[in-house]
Amino acid sequence: MRAMLLVNPKATTTNQRTQDVLIRALGATMDLTVEETGYRGHAAHLARTAHAAGFDVMAVLGGDGTINETVNGLLEADDGESAADRPALLVIPGGSANVFARALGLPNDPVEATGMVLEAVGQDRRRTVGLGQALWEGQSRYFTFCSGLGYDAEVIRAVEGMRGTGLKATPARYVNTALRHYLSTDKRHAAMTLEGPGIPPAQGVFMAVVSNTSPWSYVGPRPVCPTPWAGFETGLDLLGLQRLGPAAMVHLLSQIIGTRETLPSGRHLVQLHDEKEFTLTAERPVAYQLDGDYLGEVESVTFRSIPNALQVVV
Repeated sequence: MRAMLLVNPKATTTNQRTQDVLIRALGATMDLTVEETGYRGHAAHLARTAHAAGFDVMAVLGGDGTINETVNGLLEADDGESAADRPALLVIPGGSANVFARALGLPNDPVEATGMVLEAVGQDRRRTVGLGQALWEGQSRYFTFCSGLGYDAEVIRAVEGMRGTGLKATPARYVNTALRHYLSTDKRHAAMTLEGPGIPPAQGVFMAVVSNTSPWSYVGPRPVCPTPWAGFETGLDLLGLQRLGPAAMVHLLSQIIGTRETLPSGRHLVQLHDEKEFTLTAERPVAYQLDGDYLGEVESVTFRSIPNALQVVV
């Protein structure tokens, strides 16, 4: 089995010694080629190269951003291929949140996760998962677990700015940034409208979370589940907030932190489950993120569900 392993040398939760151990373990079971990512977009380029060269497995040691780039590189051609025609994806968590890996059921510890994926390799155990696709301003990008417009994307933008100064993206930093940002957020003038085929339009949306799986994120070990019914085998889910007041937010947070099986309730929530397509438009530019990666400000994004898009070794 030929595999290319992409290693993000700046992965948050692994050091060089740990990376060397994991590479040796993977190399003992596969014909392994190792490549380090060096710049934004490099993982996508390497994934395209591996696909064209006929590799069987595309492995990633890194965080959700590196995984997202890799997935987009594998699917970039998208010329009618099935999931079986593409290299299977193998992930080892190395980032700060590792939402995709944990949603697949992998341990958050990279050494433990390596043991599990090596077992899957030995048994040729694979899972076919669906993806989300976002289309905006002539651009298209796939996502593995979530997208968001509004408040959550603003928080990610702020944390990415801190990371640019050398600070780590810890759970505490996200929480503190979210609290500070909430105090300065406009809670009176909602910008967004939701619409789609067979979907009643919903106006006055301040923040929208689009999910391809659950959980949406983690606060340390605790999952955050605003769309608990979302899954890799269904269409896309959405939670929209039409009120950002303190009482509404406290009520919502009490319903989404921790493992959940029921949808949050509230008169000012907009919710979708297992949808093929919908569009969010805004009367002014709003912050936009995809798999935890801030992509700028947009005024319209169409989201589509792409079923059975990719095989994952897990």
